[in-house]
Amino acid sequence: MRFTAQDIDEWHAERGFHRAPQFISADAPLMAIGYHYVIDLRGQVTIGRLLSETGAHALHHNTESIGLCLIGTDQFSLLQWHKLALMVNGLLRQFPDLTIKGHRDVSPDLNGDGRIEKNEWTKTCPGFDVYSWLSRGKVPLQAHIFNYSENVNEPY
Repeated sequence: MRFTAQDIDEWHAERGFHRAPQFISADAPLMAIGYHYVIDLRGQVTIGRLLSETGAHALHHNTESIGLCLIGTDQFSLLQWHKLALMVNGLLRQFPDLTIKGHRDVSPDLNGDGRIEKNEWTKTCPGFDVYSWLSRGKVPLQAHIFNYSENVNEPY
């Protein structure tokens, strides 16, 4: 299913998320979304929350993190991959000590071995191994590329 940042905003509102009124503006008009940025299939970015605003996207990690969301599960368009790499590079320039992780990488280490293993994941997103993507120079594996071509007859 294709969805939008507005859909995520509605889902987050249903879960009781909300944004402080002073942060809602023409640049970031969504009322409840927990992510700072959402990247759609076309590589377009919607601002969910301002960077000065605490996110609501990774339980126990929101005060020290920036939430980026890719529309999809485990395959993403080349436009999304490109925009993600650009955004990560920009955020690393702005915050040089930033550590890049996926949702699943902030799951609790239930057995205390220092690694978050698949059986410990509380979330499976982003559907690809962030550390491997970074170590490959932000190049996605073919298995994680969604062959997206814009078709005006397809609902977005």
